[in-house]
Parts: sequence; structure tokens; C-alpha cells
Amino acid sequence: MPPEVLILTWPVLCAVLFGALLHAGWNALVKSSTDKSLDMAVIHLIGSVLAVPLVLVVGLPRMEAWPFIGASVLIHIGYYIATTQAYKHGDLGLTYPLMRGVAPLLVALSATFTLGETLSPLAWAGIVGICSGVLVLGLSRHALHARKAVGFALANAVIIAIYTVVDALGVRASGNALQYVATLFLLDGWPFGLLMMARRGRAMTDYARHRWPVATGGALASLGSYGIALWAMTRAPVATVAALRETSVLFAVLIGCWLLKEAFTVRRFVGTCAIVGGVMAIRLA
Repeated sequence: MPPEVLILTWPVLCAVLFGALLHAGWNALVKSSTDKSLDMAVIHLIGSVLAVPLVLVVGLPRMEAWPFIGASVLIHIGYYIATTQAYKHGDLGLTYPLMRGVAPLLVALSATFTLGETLSPLAWAGIVGICSGVLVLGLSRHALHARKAVGFALANAVIIAIYTVVDALGVRASGNALQYVATLFLLDGWPFGLLMMARRGRAMTDYARHRWPVATGGALASLGSYGIALWAMTRAPVATVAALRETSVLFAVLIGCWLLKEAFTVRRFVGTCAIVGGVMAIRLA
């Protein structure tokens, strides 16, 4: 990818922010469900089904992308398990910021070696600002009493960073972001879905029968969110896109406050300001 192409323009920035809203939305659906593991499985199984007509229309990516798709599918199994466990043991306002906030910093630190990208000092300031704001939103005294939730969230941050780099390399190798995303979603939902089917059997079938309308909305949001992010990574530095995507934490906090009755504190206000400042710095970089 020529260096001059990797520029964060306003259209790309706005698209990533919209994708962040979609991402916060489907995560809120999982958190608000009565069975988070089943909800995660049903959402992504439906996502795989929805990807079938998309693949038929856009086609398959070229062969260079397939090793990355295979690796990403395997990595995402760990992501789904860690996400459901984090939500099981902690509030959305605690776990979501933690697991989404550390990952962009890990991506940025590895970008030079894994992606061949270098960042300007202002871009680094923006990424650090967003990550700091996200951590401020997530860390609290409550975290000391939710060690399992924090542990799963931080472990998931590492997983998110790994699959972000893998998929960024894959989508660039594919030459077509839509083909890559469609194929990834076609395959991605089955491993975790079949694992849950083997473990829960009839319970999953009954759950899916009642939950499928809401789960379909979550699947569309997940597909749209990650599709936008991977498309943006073909046009802007991966580290900045990864950081901007985590502005979804702002939407998650608002959703948690308004719909899940979680408190919006002074700490969360400070974290929000840091994230907004980080976004501005990245756009000006």
C-alpha cells in the first residue's frame, strides 16, 4: 500500500465513528441478554448466514488473504469466549472500556514491526489520549472487586490487538475489503456457534427461536462495524483506525447509563474529554 494512500480523511473518520456506534450497540445487546454466551453464539451464527448472499454477490478474496482469514477465525473463538466471560462478571461500563482501550495501544506499539507504519508525535498523542480516556472510563474502585471481569477484559485486549493486526494484513493482501469481510463473517460464526450447540444443545435452539429478531440486528451491526473498520484500514494507518474505533466506548457508556441504568460519574466525564481530545489530535496529525 503506497504511503500517500494512508491518510485519515474526514469521510474515513466519520465512517469509523459510525462503525464505533454500531459496535457499541451490538455489545450492549449481548450485555443486556439473559444468556451472554448463547447471545454471542446466535448473533454470529446469524452473521455467517447473512454473509452467504454477500459472498455470492462480491465473490471470494484472492488466495493471499486466506491464511489471514483462517488465523482470524481461530483467534475470534478466544475473543468470543473472553467477551462473554467479561460481561458475565462485570458491568458494560467497566469491562467494555478495559478490553477495548488497551488494544489500540498494543496495535500502535507493534505497528512498525507488523505493518511497516510509523506515526507522527501528534498521532501518538491522540492514540495515548484515547487509550487513557478509555482506561479512565473503565478503571474505578469497583474494578478491585471485579477481578475476574478485569482479568477477562485485559486478556481480551491482547486478543483484540492480535486479530486487528492479522485482519489489517489480510484485508490489504486481499485487495478488496468487502470480499475479505464477507468471507470472514461467512466462516467466523460457526466454530463458537457449534461449540455452544454441543454444550447447550436444546437450550440454544430454544433461545435462538425467541431471540433471533434482536440477534439479527446485532449481527448486522457487527458486520457493518467491522466491515467499516477493515475498509478504513486500507485507507488510513491501522493504529489510528484502531484507536478511533474505540470511541465506541463513549457510546457504550451512554447506552449503559441510559438503558442499563449505570451511573455517569465525574470520572467518566473526564475520560470522555480525553477521548474527544485524542480524536481531534489524530485528525490533525
